[in-house]
Amino acid sequence: MTDSQKSDETAVVADEEAVEANSADIAETPVTPAPAQEPAPVDEEAPAEEAAPAKETAPAQAEAAAPATPAAPRPVPSAAPSPAAFAARPKAPAAVVPAAPAVSAASLAEAAKWGRAEGDGHVFLTLDGEEIAVGQYPGVSPDEALGYFARKFDDIIAQVVLLEHRVESKAPATDMQKTVTHLREQLAERNMVGDIRSAEARLDALSTQVVELEKSEKAAHDAVRATELAAREAIVAEAESIAGQDPAQIQWKTSSARMNELFETWKAAQKSGVRLGRSNEDALWKRFRSARTVFDRHRRAYFSQLDSNNSAAKSAKEALIAEAEALSSSSDWGFAAGEYRRLMDQWKATPRASRKDDDALWGRFRAAQDVFFSNRQAANDQIDQEYTANLVVKEQLVAEAQALLPINDLNAAKKVLQSIRDRWEDAGKVPRGDMGRIEAGLRKVEDAVREAEEEKWRRSNPETKARTNSALSQLEAAIAGLTDDLEKAEKAGDQRRIKAAREALEARQAWLDQIQRSASDLA
Repeated sequence: MTDSQKSDETAVVADEEAVEANSADIAETPVTPAPAQEPAPVDEEAPAEEAAPAKETAPAQAEAAAPATPAAPRPVPSAAPSPAAFAARPKAPAAVVPAAPAVSAASLAEAAKWGRAEGDGHVFLTLDGEEIAVGQYPGVSPDEALGYFARKFDDIIAQVVLLEHRVESKAPATDMQKTVTHLREQLAERNMVGDIRSAEARLDALSTQVVELEKSEKAAHDAVRATELAAREAIVAEAESIAGQDPAQIQWKTSSARMNELFETWKAAQKSGVRLGRSNEDALWKRFRSARTVFDRHRRAYFSQLDSNNSAAKSAKEALIAEAEALSSSSDWGFAAGEYRRLMDQWKATPRASRKDDDALWGRFRAAQDVFFSNRQAANDQIDQEYTANLVVKEQLVAEAQALLPINDLNAAKKVLQSIRDRWEDAGKVPRGDMGRIEAGLRKVEDAVREAEEEKWRRSNPETKARTNSALSQLEAAIAGLTDDLEKAEKAGDQRRIKAAREALEARQAWLDQIQRSASDLA
């Protein structure tokens, strides 16, 4: 127990002892006639410490009759001495005693249904056919005494009405049940006059309505909580899905941005969302934190490996660049060009470094190539200038060769072509850009001479001649036979046989003509 708690407890004990001592003094004080001052009302069931209502004012006659009388006594239980005993003990200057406010006739009529007041100010409540003393308000009329205790009941009813309005408007049910219990306890004190049972019935109905309202609020809260729980589950599930992707296939930029968005959404839900309960929130947070940890570990491992791969690729490409730069000054054009093709193939097969490094490395490699090919182009341009005179000679030779077309005299054409070939070799090289055109012109004449030779061979081939002669012999024999058949058919007057023989004879004769023309070509 802290010092402040001990101090509070000591103060409470002291107050209780003072109250007990004051009660003992009151009990031992002799009863003497009271001055003309009107005492405050006394609740039969009120504790000794309860003061009279602050809003009530004492009658004006009491203030004029006893200007120097002691203070009015506080309300005491009905078993305590009468108010006159309090007035006999001078303890302090006279205080203003509140008087009961005026009560309307309708309120008095309603109160009279449930209680009554005697001439000495004692007031009784009628409850279930029995009278219960609720207190005393001495020195005032019975109506005023009855009205005072009726107003206490009206105060309770006002609170009941207010609570009914709150329930009807679906106000938050927080502490409503406590208010119903408190009002019920006040009614149970039996220190007021009114329709107690009706008020208790209204409180019973309110209690049931409050329970229903609490259930409705709980259902709504549970629905909101379920929605919030589903939203949190969705955040965790998506984070776990991102973390579960293959590190080699994941899009790290997009996934990292999304993971950060999920974390911000989680923090916003934690700050302003519905509480899900410690167990749910702890379990979900552990899963979310685990997913983020796995994702971060995979990302660090991926980029660490990527850095290693980039370093290896960079080293390999720098080695290729060194070879390319060494070849850039070579004048062995054929060998160096082949080496550059090999280096390019190796470059394509080498993995990429980081984009920035790879672009810079490619620039260096391309620059070395450009130096070599620029030098080669310059050398070729110089050579082309030297070969221009050779081009003129070869163009004249191509014109001379193409004059042989078409080939009529094969032997003469072959002799001229051979002469052209000899002079072609002596003419030397031509510029690279004209080489294909010039060689194609000569090749056309060479192809024509070769085709003429093949055709001559085909005509002079003994096997071909033998096959032609055999076919001629067979057709001539067939034609002779068909001629005899036709003569016999004509003598017999058989038109069908005549027609068939003529058709067959005409077909064989056409074949014979064709073979004879081929034989004449071979001769």
